Amino acid sequence: MQTQLPLQSIGPVIHGYHENPFEILGPHEIEQDGRRALAVRAYLPEAQRAWVVDTAHGATRPMRRIHPAGLYEAVCSLDDEAYATPSYQLRVTYKSGETQMIHDPYAFPPMLTDYDLHLLAEGTHWRSYERLGAHVRTIDGVTGVNFAVWAPNAEGVAVVGDFNMWDRRSHAMRKHIPSGVWELFVPGANVGAHYKFAVKQRGGHVVDKCDPYGFFAEVPPRTANIVNDLNYQWNDAEWIRTRPQHNAFDAPMSVYELHLGSWRRDPNDPARWLSYGEIAPQLVEYCKQMNFTHVQLLPVSEHPFTPSWGYQTTGYFAATSRYGTPQDFMKFVDLLHQSGIGVIIDWVPAHFPKDEHGLRQFDGSALYEHDDPRKGEHPDWGTMIFNYGRNEIRNFLLSNALFWLDKYHVDGLRVDAVASMLYLDYSRKEGEWMPNCFGGRENLEAIDFLKKFNEEIHLQYPGVLTIAEESTAWTGVSRPTYVGGLGFSLKWNMGWMNDTREYMHKEPIHRKYHQDELTFSLIYAFTENFVLPLSHDEVVHGKGSLLDQMPGDLWQKFANLRLLYGYMWAHPGKKLLFMGGEFGQWTEWNCNESLQWHLLEWQSHKGVQQYLADLNALYRREPALHQIDFDHTGFEWIDCHNWQDSVLSFIRKGKDPNDYVICCCNFTPVPRVGYKIGAPEACWFEEISNSDSTFYGGSDLGNAGGIQAIAEDCQGRPCALPVTLPPLAMVMFKPRR
Repeated sequence: MQTQLPLQSIGPVIHGYHENPFEILGPHEIEQDGRRALAVRAYLPEAQRAWVVDTAHGATRPMRRIHPAGLYEAVCSLDDEAYATPSYQLRVTYKSGETQMIHDPYAFPPMLTDYDLHLLAEGTHWRSYERLGAHVRTIDGVTGVNFAVWAPNAEGVAVVGDFNMWDRRSHAMRKHIPSGVWELFVPGANVGAHYKFAVKQRGGHVVDKCDPYGFFAEVPPRTANIVNDLNYQWNDAEWIRTRPQHNAFDAPMSVYELHLGSWRRDPNDPARWLSYGEIAPQLVEYCKQMNFTHVQLLPVSEHPFTPSWGYQTTGYFAATSRYGTPQDFMKFVDLLHQSGIGVIIDWVPAHFPKDEHGLRQFDGSALYEHDDPRKGEHPDWGTMIFNYGRNEIRNFLLSNALFWLDKYHVDGLRVDAVASMLYLDYSRKEGEWMPNCFGGRENLEAIDFLKKFNEEIHLQYPGVLTIAEESTAWTGVSRPTYVGGLGFSLKWNMGWMNDTREYMHKEPIHRKYHQDELTFSLIYAFTENFVLPLSHDEVVHGKGSLLDQMPGDLWQKFANLRLLYGYMWAHPGKKLLFMGGEFGQWTEWNCNESLQWHLLEWQSHKGVQQYLADLNALYRREPALHQIDFDHTGFEWIDCHNWQDSVLSFIRKGKDPNDYVICCCNFTPVPRVGYKIGAPEACWFEEISNSDSTFYGGSDLGNAGGIQAIAEDCQGRPCALPVTLPPLAMVMFKPRR
C-alpha cells in the first residue's frame, strides 16, 4: 500500500524547517480505495520498528518506514471499530534494542488561542507568562508540558531536552502565523525536565536558546531551563492586605540592600553560597535586630556571569538557581512578609547580555534588540538594548514586571539604569546616536514604555512601589503620568548621594568652604519623591568601603560615619543602605566573599551597628522623621549659614503641627558647648539621639538627657536652645511639654 504523502513534503520535516509539521505528522483522515482511513505518521529517526496501538480497544497495527530517514506511517481503516475514535500510542523499538510506549505529540491540539495570539501581537497580554514558556498541562488524561516560544523569523524551532536525548528531530514545533509563536505539547514531560529551544535560523544555522519565559534554570555555567510549575502555598495574606500602609508615602521606609550570594557564606565552606532557605531566617532575625522596614535584593533573575551581580540578565522569569528553586525563593519572600518586612527587587529592563544562549539574535534576527547598533547596543556595558517600540518586546518586559508581583508577591521594583533608557545619546559621542522623529535626544519609545509600566503596576497592584534609579535632571520621574510624569512611586536621589559623599570625603578643616554641597539638596528635595541611597555602587570599583572613605584618624573615621548616617536619617526622603555599611565594613564589597562579620568583635564596629539599629528604631517611632518626606511643610531650616563652624540645624515636622524634632549636625571635630540654636517654644527638649554616645563608640559628650529652652530671640525664633554639640556628631531633640 503506497503512502499518499507527497515526496516533496517530507524534506522540510526530516531537515527541521517545516513551519507546521502537524500537516505531515500525527493522525490524518484520508480516503483510500473510496473508503475513509486514518493515516498515522511519526518521525522516529532512531527507531528500528514501530506500531500504532489503540489503547481503547487493544488493537495494534505495524507502521511502515516510508522514508529511510525514519518517517513511519500506518493506515487504519475508519470502518474498523477499533480505529473509529482513535486514542492511540506508539510502541517503538529503538536501535538500542529498548522498546517504549509513547504518546504522539502531534495528536494533541494547540493550547494557544487566537485571542492569546492577538494580545501578544498587540502587546497587551499582561499574563503572557501563563501561555508562553513551558507549562505542565493535562489533555485527555495525558500529562505533559506545553512549550511555546516567539521566534517569527526562524526557519524552524524544536524542543530539545532530557526527555528526547536533546535530539531536535524528535519534537519540531508548529508555527502560528502571522504571530510567529511556535508551540508543541510534549506528552510525558513533567516538572524537573531540562530543556532548550533549538532555533534554526535563516541559512540553516541552529542555536540552542534558553526559554525567554523559563521559570527555572540550571546553576551557571550550565544554561538549560528546567520545567517548574511555580506551585506554592502562601501564608502572607495579612501582609498583602496591609501592604498599602507599609508602602505609603507617609510611612517609614528604611531599606537594607543586599546581594544574596555575599551577605553571608557557609562558615565551614566560605566558597559555598547559602540557600534561600538558609538565608531567610537569618535575614529576618537581622532585619528585626536592625529595625529595617524593607530589604532590596540585587537582581535575583537568572544571569550567567556571577560578577555581573545579576545586572546582565538572561532569564527574566527565572529566580536564580544559585540559591535554590523558585519555591525556595517564594518561601524566602513569604517568611519576610510574615515578619513584617517588605521585599523589593532590582529589575533590569535597560539592557541584556550577548551570551549566545540568551535573547540576542534569538531567531537569527534582531528580535529583542534594535538592528542598528546606534540604538541597539550599549557602549559602556557591551550589552544589547531592548527595542521598546516593538509591541512584543513591551509585552515581554511589562508582563515580566507583573510576573514578579503575581508569582513572587514582591512589594516593589527598583528599575535599574533608567537614565540610559531615557536618552538616545546616553554615553554616546556625536554621530554615534540617532535622534528621534522630532530631532531630539529623548527615547520616545522607552519613555512611553516606562509610563505604561507604571500605570499597569499601580493599577493592578495598588500599594506596590516602583523606584527609579535615574541620575539626571529629568523632571517628573515620580509624578503621575496624567500630569506628564513617568509615574514612578519613588526616585533615587543621586544628587544628594554624590554631594554628601563628596562633602564627607573632605577633611573637616576644609568643609567650611563646601557648606553648599550639603544645603543644595534642600533646594530640590521636594521636586520628586526621593529615596536617599548609599547603595552598592558607592562601595565598589576602587571607591573603598564607606568607613574607609571617611577622613581622619581611626576615631574620626567612625565618628564621621555615624554622623553621615545621622544626617541621612534626619534628611527628608526614604532611606537605603547597602549591606556592610551598617557595621562599618573595612574592605570594598566583593561579591565572591562574605561580609566581614568578624569585625563585630570590635566595639567600634559594634557601636556603628547599634547606632544604626537605634536610628532605625527612632526613625520608625517618630512621625516627624518620616511622615512628610515629599513636601516642604515637613522641613524647616533653623540655621544653614554657619559655614565657619560647619554646623547645620533644622526641624523635621510631622502632620501634627505640635510634633517636631530638632536636628543639629557638627561636621568638625571641635566640641561646641553652649551653642545656641533657635527654638519654637520655651520648654524642655529631650535629647533623643546622640551619635557621640559611648554606646556607639563616641566620646560621650552631650546634653545630659536634655536641655531647657530659654525665652530669648535666636535666629528669628522666640526661644534659644543652648546645646552642646559633640565633635563630628548628630544630636536630635524633641519637645517635652
